[in-house]
Amino acid sequence: MNRMIILTASMAFLGSAAFAGDIGVSISHSDSNLAVLVKGIKDRAAQSNQPLQIEFAEGDVNRQLSQVQNFIAAKVDAIIVNTVETSATPTMTKLAADAGIPLVYVNNTPSDVNELGPKAAFVGSDEKVAGTLEAQEVCRVLKARGKADAADILIIQGVLANETAVLRSQAVHDVAATAECNFMKIIDEQSANWDPVKAQDLVTNWITAGYKPAAIISNNDEMAIGAINSLKASGFDASEVVVAGVDATKEAMQYMKNGDLQVTVFQDAIGQGAGSVDVAMKLARGEKVESPLWIPYELVNPSNVESYLSRN
Repeated sequence: MNRMIILTASMAFLGSAAFAGDIGVSISHSDSNLAVLVKGIKDRAAQSNQPLQIEFAEGDVNRQLSQVQNFIAAKVDAIIVNTVETSATPTMTKLAADAGIPLVYVNNTPSDVNELGPKAAFVGSDEKVAGTLEAQEVCRVLKARGKADAADILIIQGVLANETAVLRSQAVHDVAATAECNFMKIIDEQSANWDPVKAQDLVTNWITAGYKPAAIISNNDEMAIGAINSLKASGFDASEVVVAGVDATKEAMQYMKNGDLQVTVFQDAIGQGAGSVDVAMKLARGEKVESPLWIPYELVNPSNVESYLSRN
């Protein structure tokens, strides 16, 4: 059974101009990766006395579609979706538009981000920027380690039906094609579906196949941690392989403090969650909104990691 969280507005607030009625929220997974995003949504809703219904799709795109359909049938005033598969968003966009219900995508870029229409929006961060910051910092670190002549690179991708994984991976290719970083040779890239255990197995297979990467660039921190665990088990040390991720999770930043992770990129999930509630409420009141609403990414490395420890 889907878990549901209900935050009920006080009766005194019902007449306020800020009240937008119920907002239905569908989150792709109930894992630690998205806990900060959910916190941002819940905190902003509580600040605004905004009722929410939050459900978790647990990685099942059909389950998420059903959740959206149920929200529509319940005549909620707005819907917020953190998508399981961004390739499925055109269907959800049409369902909400046909019902006249505002729809806000958050965190994962919908594949139809440029065709959402006046009653839908996206709040998130530019995934190409995340991949670019990550790859450029890897390039810089490799040069500092004296590996600017030739460096074999492996990319661990997320779910390939997810626009986030596609855009972050493409950004790595784009950086490797620049004059400053064209010594970076991408020798393989495979999906580990955002999963640290699958990433660990993938890197173990690469090492068994004889790969000796100068860097492993992961689409997220959890897979980067899986890569680090595999490298350690295989006898590599932090001075041999540059490992990079995205999200600046608390666990990843501890790995960075320990010298195992060299690069991550801070994603302001609290800001994304809060922004999605703000935009949903505005759309429900018939107001125009900016879309996409970009929340900036920020590079994190060992020199500044301490300042990010309390932000996720």
